[in-house]
Amino acid sequence: MASSIQYKIRPATEEDVSDILSLVKKLAEYEKLSHEVTATSELFRENGFGKTSHYSCLLADGGMNLDTRYFGFALYFYTFSTFKGKPTLYLEDLFVLPEFRGLGIGKSLLIRLAQIAREKKCGRMEWAVLDWNQPAIDFYRKIDAVPMDDWTVFRLDEKAIRRLAESTR
Repeated sequence: MASSIQYKIRPATEEDVSDILSLVKKLAEYEKLSHEVTATSELFRENGFGKTSHYSCLLADGGMNLDTRYFGFALYFYTFSTFKGKPTLYLEDLFVLPEFRGLGIGKSLLIRLAQIAREKKCGRMEWAVLDWNQPAIDFYRKIDAVPMDDWTVFRLDEKAIRRLAESTR
């Protein structure tokens, strides 16, 4: 692979939904979590481009010059910080195909996300990183991101949500 390639960072459109899902599946494979992927193109379409949009996505688009059109993606949404009184841009996933790493694509995606966060007057950008993913941790530290060591992420899956929602107290 050449040390430099041509690409542009652009917002995903509804026509990109199947490509987004393909990149998500490649990310899941990299993270050894393929067994957890239940998403479909229709779910991505409905939740990103339907009546209510729950996410936005940026693509690193190389055009039609190579066998692979999309080199990576960043999928994000907004939460709200009660302490800051401002929105937070939450980066759900950032992924660059392994053969295109080290070319500045990940940083280009993060730069565009930071620009969007500034445009939206966000007080923070946040994301989670798997503990074993040292290359990602090193990359994020280089851009002055700091780990939130005193925080633990909690999650309810769909079954736990149902049980809690159906409980009386």
